[in-house]
Amino acid sequence: MQDRGKFTLVRLLPVVLVTLAAAAWFNDVQDGGPYVPRNLLPLLVLVLLSWFTLHRGEGRWSGNGMRLPLATLGFAIPALGLALYLHYAYSVNLNDMFGDAQFPGRVFRYLPAYTLVAGGIGFAIGWIVGRNI
Repeated sequence: MQDRGKFTLVRLLPVVLVTLAAAAWFNDVQDGGPYVPRNLLPLLVLVLLSWFTLHRGEGRWSGNGMRLPLATLGFAIPALGLALYLHYAYSVNLNDMFGDAQFPGRVFRYLPAYTLVAGGIGFAIGWIVGRNI
């Protein structure tokens, strides 16, 4: 294997492990409900975006400038953060947020759309900031 591919896999491994842990936790919180595959979509986008960033940087996060790494980070923070926060809030019924809801599990129905939009906004902000560095 070339050094470029080796470095890409080694540097992508933490991202994959974090997303796998988050995916397992999402499945646990939702009790394997019908919205689990849909909620894994932002995680898949994050892994693919991270791989593309490392591929373009020839195995380094900043090998091709700071525009794409900051955009990837800008996607990851709101997308993964919002999904993790809402799963946590659902799992502990934070401030009785889901106590009076008739169908509390339906919060996960549209969550992937919200997280992808928030991630897209973060990606754009990171892209703009990275352009100026």
